[in-house]
Amino acid sequence: MAHRKEVSTIFFRATLGLLALVTLILLIAPTAVVMIVSFTDSYSLKFPPKAYSVRWYVELWDASQLHFAAINSIKVGLATTLLSVVLGVCASLAITRSRSALARAFDSLFMSPLVLPALAFGFAALMTFSAVGWSTSITTLIIGHTAVCVPYVIRTTSAALAQMEPALLESSASLGASRFYSFRYVTLPLIRPGIMAGAFIAFMSSFDNVPVSLFLRDARTDMLPIRMWQDLEGRLDVTIAALSGVIIIFTLIMMIVMERVVGLSRRLRQ
Repeated sequence: MAHRKEVSTIFFRATLGLLALVTLILLIAPTAVVMIVSFTDSYSLKFPPKAYSVRWYVELWDASQLHFAAINSIKVGLATTLLSVVLGVCASLAITRSRSALARAFDSLFMSPLVLPALAFGFAALMTFSAVGWSTSITTLIIGHTAVCVPYVIRTTSAALAQMEPALLESSASLGASRFYSFRYVTLPLIRPGIMAGAFIAFMSSFDNVPVSLFLRDARTDMLPIRMWQDLEGRLDVTIAALSGVIIIFTLIMMIVMERVVGLSRRLRQ
């Protein structure tokens, strides 16, 4: 009987490991293909490339339309991150400290943008802004991106607050500290890693957002993901592969930095 259990355990672990390996390959393979193709020397996207060169990375310096779209994406991403952090931290403090049914209802409401289909949310946001007489602009983009990015900050900040000892705030209050003083010097330093992790995810989600940007942008607020999509759809520009390589490298560097600073993977599991 014990031998059968050992065989079953080995078989189960082997199957699970094989499935994990296949999943990992399926996730990494597209990124690896893009990185390899970005170093092609030809004028077309072919895998594997016949010759390798960094010419398309050099071409990025003269791609003015991509520069314009990238600057817009960075501006919207930074503004969205700032608003998401402010709103997300305030919401987390209110939800975590309350045990009422209303707090749970608000928690579900704040998480709803992650459940709704992104295209449906973008279209609904466009209809809402049109109903109140707002034309699409960078303001509507920031509002729409904030709505879908706040949940990330709420989740990571709430996880950090849940791990904080209530006795610390009680001790601070018993020593005569005000609520603001306790938040500034006790709560904020302890939850800062959670806030930073949420801010990083919010920025990357905003920077890479297509569905909401597709509905809420105008000609003056061309966004980088949409510009890349249009260029690939129209003429399969190899420069887009090089730009994708830059974004992949930048994302990996930022993930490594965030992992070292705040333990990003641990925050996401909480």
